[in-house]
Amino acid sequence: MILLITAMALISVLTGLHGGIKRLSQFIIILAFLLVGAMVILGPTRYIFQSLFAGASQYVVKMIPLSNWTGREDTTFLHDWTVFYWAWWIAWAPFVGTFIARISKGRTVRELVIFVIFFPALLCFVWFSTFGGTALGQHIVDGYTGVTDNVAAGKLEIALFKMFDELPMRVLLSSVAMVLTLLFFITSSDSGSLVIDIIAAGGKSDAPFPQRVFWCLIEGFVAIALLLGGGLVSLQAAVLATSVPFTLVLLGMCLCCDFKNLDSTIATEESH
Repeated sequence: MILLITAMALISVLTGLHGGIKRLSQFIIILAFLLVGAMVILGPTRYIFQSLFAGASQYVVKMIPLSNWTGREDTTFLHDWTVFYWAWWIAWAPFVGTFIARISKGRTVRELVIFVIFFPALLCFVWFSTFGGTALGQHIVDGYTGVTDNVAAGKLEIALFKMFDELPMRVLLSSVAMVLTLLFFITSSDSGSLVIDIIAAGGKSDAPFPQRVFWCLIEGFVAIALLLGGGLVSLQAAVLATSVPFTLVLLGMCLCCDFKNLDSTIATEESH
């Protein structure tokens, strides 16, 4: 599977940002909207909308209090997952930030804020409310325990398809979900390879083909080595290990950018 993802990501990277990467991303968005729409129609529609509005309102109301709450008793869950999430975001930040900066060239700050911050957050609300609301509706309203039993048993990869089993056209929905999962991995891989190419080429977006092939293959081989070495646990450990130096690098970059902007502002004011 990793070899297939690497091969398709390589094809996408070789066709360029405005070729394979853009078209593949557009196709994924369309397919994702179709899947969400089908889930809303075929699933517990009323419960999904209730989950969406209730969850969004509770998120807005309790975001600040829960972010600063230190009196929790389940400290193990709080500490483990908080640290892992932070490490995960930090590990992804360099290449995601560079990729967003590359595709945002020529855009205004307002467009960047709307389409990079607000729209993705809104889509996350809709996505999680649709799938989570469907699973919760099946369990609470219909009494179906297929999803919860597999989650409790640690079989998270089966839970999604158990949810589809209770919906019409379950074969089609499962097939679309598998295709989307594969394509999401491919777009993550090709965007990461593109960023590495840009950095290795000194900021040039038109890196030579051999260099694109090299970095894409290296990315695939690293993933294979980590999976063979310890599976998902080794992947998570690698994320945690790489996030620590990345944190120092990101802090240094922020300080350098701040001082550079201050110098530029002072020079501009003095010139006037």
